[in-house]
Amino acid sequence: MEEPAAGKYARVERERRFLLAAPPTLPYTEARRITDRYLTGTRMRLRRVERPGAELEFKLTQKIPADRPGAVQGTITTAYLSLAEYQVFAGLPAAVLAKTRYSMPPLGVDVFEQPLRGLVLAEAEFDSEAAARAFAVPSFAVAEVTDDPRFTGGRLATATRADLLEWLAGYGITPA
Repeated sequence: MEEPAAGKYARVERERRFLLAAPPTLPYTEARRITDRYLTGTRMRLRRVERPGAELEFKLTQKIPADRPGAVQGTITTAYLSLAEYQVFAGLPAAVLAKTRYSMPPLGVDVFEQPLRGLVLAEAEFDSEAAARAFAVPSFAVAEVTDDPRFTGGRLATATRADLLEWLAGYGITPA
């Protein structure tokens, strides 16, 4: 299968996702709180990023998924917004997902808030398909969930607590 083509504004997104039983004890270089709003009826995600001691960051992202399994997730286009622009989009109906992301290069580790408390995912992004294939599954990962659509942001934003508990139980994880 052919890799999706990047466009004038879109880039190919390559990432692998891993399910963790708990956050790893590795040191992290940065922590940031992320609130995502998946705009109802669209492929758009509105993101608010809070970093300690930094200005808020706002982004509007369109993700067009690839029609194949693997690290190539599809294409992604992101626009940075002002607070006023963010507020316009924030008034639209959306499913909301909140998490704290810890940067542990080469991984970003996401620790989710209610109703997904207990879910911990790690992801790594890549510049090439070869680099993605060569990446070793972290020793602290329970499973790779790159091809499990339940663990994509858009699906997680609409998941219930009961959904999450069922999905995690399938991997042998029982959150506290």
